Amino acid sequence: MYYQMARATQGNWPRVFISPSVQEFNPFITGENEEYWMNQIADAMIPYLQASNISFGRNNPNETLSQAIAASNAGGYDFHLALHSNASPASMPGAFRGPNVYYYTTSAEGRRMADIIAENFRAIYPDPDLVITVPSTTLAELRRTVAPSNLVEVAYHDNWEDATWIINNIQPIARALVLSLTQFFGIPFVEPQ
Repeated sequence: MYYQMARATQGNWPRVFISPSVQEFNPFITGENEEYWMNQIADAMIPYLQASNISFGRNNPNETLSQAIAASNAGGYDFHLALHSNASPASMPGAFRGPNVYYYTTSAEGRRMADIIAENFRAIYPDPDLVITVPSTTLAELRRTVAPSNLVEVAYHDNWEDATWIINNIQPIARALVLSLTQFFGIPFVEPQ
């Protein structure tokens, strides 16, 4: 996995901090855990980011969430994108499905990007009606980051259909996220060679 601050420093490329989950304690119903699968998505984003001239940094999964937020804030990034998977309430395990894209309630740019991501996820998720955007003032990666931010709950890791959808769609998910970034920044999306 590619953890370090692997950003290109050429030109005036948009700069994004990618923050896959550090929650290895959240098991997928299919095996492995949230941290593992979100890092698989982040890994798959790299060729799309590079092809589309988006400079990036990335958290280290061996560090804490606070350290990831500090790295993002110190780097002068244009956007902070957190990657997570969700879980249904303990009283209803596996009951919920669908991607949730969170944005800070008063952030116009966060909401704009959340809408873009949701639209692109509707094109790849089996039930587009389940893709929603959610305002929040409580999530640390929305509340404590300097850059506009989204926290994407890609789907539910305690639901068999959602967990297998994530695992079987790493590339389309990564592509949809980078496509969303290019649309947000108003730059061309380029397929990797």
